[in-house]
Amino acid sequence: MTRSPSLPPPVGGAAALLILADGRFPAGGHAHSGGAEAAVRDGRLTDGPGPGGLADFCRGRLHTTGLVAAALAASAALGGDPARLDAAADARTPSPALRSVARRLGRQLLRAGRAAWPDPTLDAVAAHHPGGLHQPVVLGLVARAAGMDPLDAARAAAHETVSGPAGAAVRLMGPDPLTATSVLARLAPETDAVALRATEAARAALASGDPGDLPAVCGPLSEIGAEFHALWPTRLFAS
Repeated sequence: MTRSPSLPPPVGGAAALLILADGRFPAGGHAHSGGAEAAVRDGRLTDGPGPGGLADFCRGRLHTTGLVAAALAASAALGGDPARLDAAADARTPSPALRSVARRLGRQLLRAGRAAWPDPTLDAVAAHHPGGLHQPVVLGLVARAAGMDPLDAARAAAHETVSGPAGAAVRLMGPDPLTATSVLARLAPETDAVALRATEAARAALASGDPGDLPAVCGPLSEIGAEFHALWPTRLFAS
């Protein structure tokens, strides 16, 4: 692909990570609660500091959905086959509602990614997968196009799985926004550790040639909650 001489090369490395992980990046994530809305209604997420509080909810999500998403993103950033990774994501997402959401977010992220970091690989994905790929797979592809390394792709995916619910909790329960920010700050070392573990798993799966070797964990209550959430006539978030 020939780039116009009037345009600078794409931003890469740490700067690209900041852009991609920014909640203002126009990929539609602000409309989704990461399961927080269903959890609040069910009483599984409360505004208290103890068990059932935001920190516990985000930690549980980080070590399940976050680990899987980070491994998929790292695999895509390493050059794994997008179609096989998308099938692996399907197998790790029991809820049809969440599979639909993941592909919708993937389409939105791909559109934003192509505008920010034009790349023939992203163009090919858009042409060959009009129905969309799972969002973590697209995130890894966009990260690769932006010049980010696989670990940073994993960091972005892991961070997103906790920052989304944390931000949604402020709107759903009305706690002090500083509380949500402090939860994310305290989880930062664990987020880094999950991203590193996910990247190591992605490298091992690439070496074996089998995406089935990627982490496969989920939160069953979140999957069930997503199915009920999709049926609600009135809701604040799309998922």
